[in-house]
Amino acid sequence: MRILSYFVACSVDGFIAHTDGSHGGFSQDVEYFTELFASFPETVPSHLRDLMGIQAKNKQFDIVLMGRKTYEVGLQDGITSPYSHMKQYLFSQSMQQSPDKNVELISENAIEFIKNLKNQSGQGIWLCGGGNLATTLFSNHLIDQLILKVNPFLMGSGIPLFSGMIQQTALELTDRKIYDNGVVLLDYKVI
Repeated sequence: MRILSYFVACSVDGFIAHTDGSHGGFSQDVEYFTELFASFPETVPSHLRDLMGIQAKNKQFDIVLMGRKTYEVGLQDGITSPYSHMKQYLFSQSMQQSPDKNVELISENAIEFIKNLKNQSGQGIWLCGGGNLATTLFSNHLIDQLILKVNPFLMGSGIPLFSGMIQQTALELTDRKIYDNGVVLLDYKVI
């Protein structure tokens, strides 16, 4: 069975982006990215892989899940297939069709679809963003792991890690790393 991981950057106060979807305040440190991407090379968007000299094969994930708002951040810059080196699924009830043939739009039965994905063989599934999608998946017990890149700043307001109410849930810390720039990588198993 595949493991579904919510692997995302957040501020200390739990926001994954500003209200407008921007990411000001999050670390842009080259040494941090170099070290992080050595472990998670597939999380680098396709259009940046060559620029950053990343040729490594996928180590953790071979599927990426994106909520509409997360996907639209790249779409505003003309990026229609942000992770072409993985199978890409876009979750939206408001979009009529996918902007790219390599990104499959899922607009109905998302829970059943993801249950079926998890039962297939392969590497892990990466939920790369989408507070709404994360809330739905977490509420349906589909997220197995939280990998949080906690950045050393307070955003104050913005798009939260989870956009709606979720149940209190115990987590088991399975790994952690502190980078020189103050980012803390926390790996939690959902109990």
